[in-house]
Amino acid sequence: MNNLKLSREITSSLQLQSEDEVIRFAAFDIERNRLFFASSANFICTTQLPSSQDGRAWSKASLSLTVEPVDLEPGDFITSFDYLMEKEALIVGTSSGLLLLHNVEDKATEMVGKVEGGVKCISPSPDGDLLGITTGFGQILVMTHDWNLLYEMALEDLPEDVDFEKKREKVGEPTSCSDNSFESLISWRGDGKYFATLSMVNNSISLHKKIKVWERDSGALHSVSESKSFMGSVLEWMPSGAKIAAVYDWKAEKKCPSVVFFERNGLERSSFSVNEEIDSTIEILKWNCNSDLLATVVRCERYDSLKIWFFSNNHWYLKHEVRYSRQDGIRFMWDPTKPLQLICWTLGGQITIFSFVWVTAVMENSTALLIDGSEILVTPLSLSLVPPPMFLFNLRFPSAVRDIAFCSKSSKNHLAASLSNGCLCVVELPQTDTWEELEGKEFSVEASYSESAIGSFVHLVWLDSHVFVGVSHSGFRHSDCLPDTSSGKDGLPGYYLQEIELVCSEDHVPVFVQFDGGKIFEYVSKLCITGGTPVPSLQVHENMRFLSSCPWMYVIPVGESGQSKSLLFGLDESSRLQVNGRILCNNCSSLSFYSNLADQVITHLILATKQDLLFIVDIGDVFHEQLEAKYENFMPVIKKRHEEEKRNYINVWEKGAKVLGVLHGDEAAVILQPTRGNLECIYPRKLVLSSIIHALIQERFRDALLMVRRHRIDFNVIIDHCGWQAFLQLAPEFVRQVNNLAHITEFVCSIKKENIMETLYKNYVSLPHLKEVKVVEARNFERFDADNKISSVLLAIRKALEELVVESPARELCILTTLARSDPPALEEALKRIKVIREMELVGSDDVKIISYPSAEESVKHLLWLSDSEAVYDAALGLYDLNLAAIVALNSQRDPKEFLPFLQELEHMPTLSMRYKIDLKLQRYEKALRHIIMAGDIYYADCMNLMKNNPELFPLGLQLITDPAKRRKVLEAWGDHLSNIKCFEDAAATYLCCTSLEKTLKAYRACGNWGGVLTVAGLIRLGKEEVVQLAHELCEELQAVGKPGEAAKIALEYCGDVNGGVSLLVSARDWEEALRVAFMHRRDDLISQVTDASLECANLLIGEYDEGLEKVGKYLARYLAVRQRRLLLAAKLQSDERSVNEGDYDSTSEASSSFSGMSAYTKGTRKGSAASISSSNTSKARDMRRQRNKGKIRAGSPGEEMALVEHLKGMSLTAGAKHELKSLLISLVMLAKEDIARKLQRIGENFQMSQIAAVKLAEDAMSSDIIDEQAHSFWIVTYRK
Repeated sequence: MNNLKLSREITSSLQLQSEDEVIRFAAFDIERNRLFFASSANFICTTQLPSSQDGRAWSKASLSLTVEPVDLEPGDFITSFDYLMEKEALIVGTSSGLLLLHNVEDKATEMVGKVEGGVKCISPSPDGDLLGITTGFGQILVMTHDWNLLYEMALEDLPEDVDFEKKREKVGEPTSCSDNSFESLISWRGDGKYFATLSMVNNSISLHKKIKVWERDSGALHSVSESKSFMGSVLEWMPSGAKIAAVYDWKAEKKCPSVVFFERNGLERSSFSVNEEIDSTIEILKWNCNSDLLATVVRCERYDSLKIWFFSNNHWYLKHEVRYSRQDGIRFMWDPTKPLQLICWTLGGQITIFSFVWVTAVMENSTALLIDGSEILVTPLSLSLVPPPMFLFNLRFPSAVRDIAFCSKSSKNHLAASLSNGCLCVVELPQTDTWEELEGKEFSVEASYSESAIGSFVHLVWLDSHVFVGVSHSGFRHSDCLPDTSSGKDGLPGYYLQEIELVCSEDHVPVFVQFDGGKIFEYVSKLCITGGTPVPSLQVHENMRFLSSCPWMYVIPVGESGQSKSLLFGLDESSRLQVNGRILCNNCSSLSFYSNLADQVITHLILATKQDLLFIVDIGDVFHEQLEAKYENFMPVIKKRHEEEKRNYINVWEKGAKVLGVLHGDEAAVILQPTRGNLECIYPRKLVLSSIIHALIQERFRDALLMVRRHRIDFNVIIDHCGWQAFLQLAPEFVRQVNNLAHITEFVCSIKKENIMETLYKNYVSLPHLKEVKVVEARNFERFDADNKISSVLLAIRKALEELVVESPARELCILTTLARSDPPALEEALKRIKVIREMELVGSDDVKIISYPSAEESVKHLLWLSDSEAVYDAALGLYDLNLAAIVALNSQRDPKEFLPFLQELEHMPTLSMRYKIDLKLQRYEKALRHIIMAGDIYYADCMNLMKNNPELFPLGLQLITDPAKRRKVLEAWGDHLSNIKCFEDAAATYLCCTSLEKTLKAYRACGNWGGVLTVAGLIRLGKEEVVQLAHELCEELQAVGKPGEAAKIALEYCGDVNGGVSLLVSARDWEEALRVAFMHRRDDLISQVTDASLECANLLIGEYDEGLEKVGKYLARYLAVRQRRLLLAAKLQSDERSVNEGDYDSTSEASSSFSGMSAYTKGTRKGSAASISSSNTSKARDMRRQRNKGKIRAGSPGEEMALVEHLKGMSLTAGAKHELKSLLISLVMLAKEDIARKLQRIGENFQMSQIAAVKLAEDAMSSDIIDEQAHSFWIVTYRK
């Protein structure tokens, strides 16, 4: 669904030698981009065609030609002409039969052969190996490029008894080569394997002809078509080889000519009419190099018309028409390498190069305006997505439409059309929402009247709904029916801007004019300012200049920081998308723009690349130049499997599909057209989410909900787009707008805990979107949980339903849904509502209110559908309503044998016992305890068993039981429980509360509280010997558990054993206390014992500190060596990874990640398939081994580095070690052992300082990737010394 727009037109003229001289033939040199012309005066002209940069200089004056004469005999003239790339020369055929090879560089002409009857046509094969020649005698000669004849055959199959000369004279066709028609009689297929000719029918005096297809290798006749009334000798084989195009002459049937297509086997395939006068003729027919455009020259009574046709969806569209006067004798050829460039020339030597581009036929408001000759097919895609040639209605104009401009502003739609006859038509269309009434209708449009000559426009654009600007020719024209425009400076051809006002003007929009090379000017209209004659002007914009000429240019209104501005986008022929002087994308194939705002300010750029990827780009990213990083330069990158969800593009399923346009606003659709011609409408998630969020910002909840349902978006976007706390305030408005209980129920069932804007849709919605959201704080509603999203939102919805929606069965079911979907489900509250309904049914009231509720059975079924049936049954039991529980059980498809006996048993029990039984089943032990205590003393045993089985009930039981004797039993049972779980301190306190002293003594002894044991022994009134015996036992127990200090206290205070007490103090290394006790009892033997033990301990510590110093140095040296090796290996791996392209293949990245996991100094984290093969038992065994070897340092293991650091930290002196060292030093000084004390203090201090410094050095090295080798070597040498 595209229109063919004339992008550039370059015109210049040849200076011929005389007034009677005309251009007859042309040839093209692909390698050097040269064009050769042969004139009627036997001159050969050579001109260099312009490039895209020097086109303006090429058209400023007449062409500088190289004119060379061809020396021929008098009366002889050129009849055929072509360029041979292999020979780098021109092959020329003459009327006398000469074959001349003309070398342009050497200006030399060589005769390479002579043909009897004259040369009628020369046609080289596409590969240049063969040369096909037709003679005036109707013979076909095929020769090599070395001029060797391969074969010769007759063009027409005449019987032997038929005189060919008489037959030709009889039908009025001359036999000589005086017919100067330049059309080729031989047309080759694109691959050169076949060629086709038009031949006269030998048994008819009419002008019927037939198409013959010949084989290249042998010259054998491959196929023949039926004899038809073909027009002239027009024949053209499509370069792709699918069709052979010819022309039917229907004058006898009083019809205009038609173009017909044949297959290689000679069968007719299809045809179309050119829709001109009956007497018109088609003189030339040529395909472009891509085989998608067919150009014809149609000669009419008043003008010659160059028509360009395009085929799609089994329909031929007339996409462009250029009219010339009949005297011009228009001829043309397609550029062999550029499918959208056409070279035209006239007999008088005027050469024009037309450059076309395909532009989308979809306008800004999603209306398709497709040009088809003199018709414009109108289809509003927002109403009906139908591909051409179908349409909603069409507009018919007096002649073919060349260019259109559309304006949609303030509910007004205006269309301006420039026609091929030079007229201008302006159409005002009604509002789009009324177009459905116009389906199938056709409207004729008349040319607009103007007092001054308007002329033919090359480009059109609207300023507002009543003023538009056009670019017109200046200094030349194509048709004698066009008004004569004034020439530019020095009478040279060019263009000028013309502003046209229809009635009155409104606010203008900016109009930008692009010149060759990409220079941008802004057109400023002064029509409204002056109030009289317009004084337009052009202002240059250097900051908007394109880097190259961009045939596709778009002026886009955008908004930034609340201000409106315009962005200028341009797409050049090299697929580079540019904006304001910088390149956005180097491989763009098509683009469009989307807006979800009412003022049509653009919010997104839709971009398709040559790799068939579709990108949705935020306009804000264009402002902030974040495209390269965010969209990866719009190049296809092979993603890992776990990164597929993060990709920011859409794979277009059909190769070569183009973006035609978009549906703005809530539709949020992108329209694509594949090469087959059909239309595809997709809804990119990014655009859909943008439109949904925009609707939510405007508080259009109904529209947002409908979009969410239509596009299967997570319903939580309605809650999370601005935070669920803010939605609590908006819940009543949400319910009021939606006003559809089925939709609200669906919404309620979809609420989740997570914030999907931060998880599921975080890659689709950009932060600028969320900044626009007005964040409001939630009101302090009662019963709202500030940390529970689901319950809070459902409570707000439930309140809104109760306040705003009329009572009805559907409303009640929706309320039940909110209760069932709460977190946790409020099943009891839901069942209470059902219980009320059931009670109303049992009463049998005729109240109208009962009609507003569903039946109890229906409500139960609805609740069971939303929740787990077992949970609903338990909740019904929890209400102690056995009938309701039976209803739930029956509707949950449970077997009556399972629940009926149990319910019957409960029914015959007392109320409190029944509730106790139900609470036990539901494991509601607190309620069960309350009920069983309320049931009376006969259930006291059950009460005790319940508390023993559920110890957490003991505190509640003590609160509920008031009888002191029963309380003591409860306390004693609680103490027994605490003793069983090894909580002896708590058990002892509990036993004390119930005065169970024997159990208290055992509890204190079990927990090692010897003070409590001896205190309770006093309470029990034990004898002195029993207390001493108990003290000895405690002393032995404390020694066994490694508490000699406490055992020493018992020995000294309760046992009176001084020797044993001092020995225990020495074992506890409490040196000061041991000396104090020895001196207190004036025991020299004990003093000597303490002295010897302290000296032995000092020497032992000196040795340990020496060994520790050595270990610190060894561990530190090993750590630095390991770290240096790891850093070197990491640097090597990093340099290797930089040389590999990250996006080449999945296997590359996976292999590199697997290799990095096998580093000798890095703990592997691979999770590949190989790792998943190992069983769980193997993993558990490995974990157990790691726990056992956790304190070991294994050389070369991945954790060696960290293990060394942890080991260095673990060598620090503990608080207990420091206290023992201090006590030992004081004792040595007291014992006059100052030398050994000084030595011990010095070596202990050295060890402590060395360990602290080593840990600090290791931690500093760990935080940096740079190692100070000099400093590290100094520390290592110091430690070793």
